[in-house]
Amino acid sequence: MSFLELLRIEFMKVKRSKIVPLIFVAPLLVAASGVANLSRYFTPEYTNAWPAMFIQSALLYAYYLLPFSMIVVCVMIAGRETGNNGILKMLALPVSRHAVSIAKFCVLVFYLFMEMVVFLAVFVIAGTVATRTMAVTETLPILYLLKWCVGLFLTMLPCMGTMWAITVLFDKPLFSVGLNLLLVIPGILVSATPIWIIYPYCYSGYLVSCSLHDFTVNSNIRTFSIFPFLPVAILVFLIVLVIAVTQFGKKEMR
Repeated sequence: MSFLELLRIEFMKVKRSKIVPLIFVAPLLVAASGVANLSRYFTPEYTNAWPAMFIQSALLYAYYLLPFSMIVVCVMIAGRETGNNGILKMLALPVSRHAVSIAKFCVLVFYLFMEMVVFLAVFVIAGTVATRTMAVTETLPILYLLKWCVGLFLTMLPCMGTMWAITVLFDKPLFSVGLNLLLVIPGILVSATPIWIIYPYCYSGYLVSCSLHDFTVNSNIRTFSIFPFLPVAILVFLIVLVIAVTQFGKKEMR
């Protein structure tokens, strides 16, 4: 069986799940409320309205709501195999368990991408309504919004890999959910310390925090530096992904 065929099967497994409605909840909640709260302070002469609305919406979203929603998606995807001993039936087939784990992670990344698309769409709609209501004539900076949404997506990947590894390592969904939540909550505190660079749960939030600093200080010096962040993030991502791939189904094979 080819990997593309395996990937198609994994998408079929979650086709009737409630993941799609779930990925709408956090973007709708945070984008609409964030834009509504900030738009009350707009005047027709207000400048940089779009960056201000984006940072207002994305700060809470990146630190908490996005990771929380992805934790649930992880458990729901893993639950398709653990329920009714489905993983034992899967292991009995001539299919590599490593390939299955990678395919499931690809499905997880797809839903992360979809949630970012939903967030961007909801934000643009809410922001357009807010600017027109308050007579702000600032042009929609679509490239600016795309840049930061892509940044959120990419910085979220190491966190997703860690979440998936924890989900694979623990049999009980309650344990994996509890541990992931426990690691997400202190993210905003860790981001203010030097060890943030090895703590993937704060990467996306740290990115938005840096954009907030750049926006308020209005300096040419950017606080978010690609190096040494990029090699460390790639290393963290590869380590947790290898753990998830090698440990998937290992307990059931004993």
